[in-house]
Amino acid sequence: MSCNYADGLSPYEYKGEVGMNEVFDTPEVLKQKISLLAKWIKDSKYTVFHTGAGISTSAGIPDFRGPKGVWTLEKEGKKPEVNLDFNDAKPTVTHMAIKSLVKKGYAKYVVSQNIDGLHLKSGLHRQHVSEVHGNMFTMKCNKCRRSYVSKTAVKTVGQRCLDIKCFGKNKNGHQCRGILYDTILDWEHQLPIEELELSELHSKMADLCICLGTSLQIQPINLVPFNAKKNKGKVVICNLQKTNCDRKADLVIHTYVDNLMKSVMDILGVDIDGYDEIKDPTNINYEITDWTIYEKDLKKVREIKKNTAKSNKRKKSETKFSNPELETELPCNNQVLKPSKISKLNNIDNIIK
Repeated sequence: MSCNYADGLSPYEYKGEVGMNEVFDTPEVLKQKISLLAKWIKDSKYTVFHTGAGISTSAGIPDFRGPKGVWTLEKEGKKPEVNLDFNDAKPTVTHMAIKSLVKKGYAKYVVSQNIDGLHLKSGLHRQHVSEVHGNMFTMKCNKCRRSYVSKTAVKTVGQRCLDIKCFGKNKNGHQCRGILYDTILDWEHQLPIEELELSELHSKMADLCICLGTSLQIQPINLVPFNAKKNKGKVVICNLQKTNCDRKADLVIHTYVDNLMKSVMDILGVDIDGYDEIKDPTNINYEITDWTIYEKDLKKVREIKKNTAKSNKRKKSETKFSNPELETELPCNNQVLKPSKISKLNNIDNIIK
């Protein structure tokens, strides 16, 4: 089905660097990195996950730029041998682990580049996720602009008409006269304004952004995790290939994301919820789910961000003026640590490559 999705997009010559070699950390180094990441999550007050196609490969959905990715094979005139229908795909360990961390308060938000709908199927609520490239299981009205969950993967891509009447009602209680369209972006489309704004707002409030299974090549979304730096936050990248953003990250991990998340959850002592098909919004027996980002939701997050910024500014001012002796120590406490300093502080070697 991912091949069908790719085939439905407009022709586009440059799809980024593809077919890069996979890199794996040694067991000893990996253990040290996972321990450090678990500590950062435990100490974090605002963790945001950024997810890419690499978190869905264990569900049977090919990625795009890996050794056997859709774009990699396309360059060779081939197609993936394994290509699961989106309707049959189920959330992976990573999807369910992220959902569990959000439920337990360890994570605040998820920014996903994926269109496979697996975050939705995992039970992650709308207020906790931005789907910046669309979702094969959502439809948007051309009139009232509300979005709804589809029971099956849509048949089109590129924000095309589905010939389905909107389920919503207007202020007078009458049926909306709009028509539903798919939400999948094509190459020339701009990122949806609401999804992008929420991605940026949450990432700016984050003190920890964790990028899983993404090569971070698609602009501008590849820059969003690094908004955490403005909040003196850390950025972690876990991917099987090296990325051009690795040098900006505080920690780079090369391993399978499912293995990483299992280990992290064990250290944190958080159980990974199982996938519940009955509560899956795409289940045919489940009620129609409203998947709209409303203006009131945006305003709420904007206000939180505004108050957070004021609070941080006030704390900085109080520290500067009420205790001058600490002023010379602040740069060391708040700077982005270089690899050598992280290694020294945590008594591990080559923690970041």
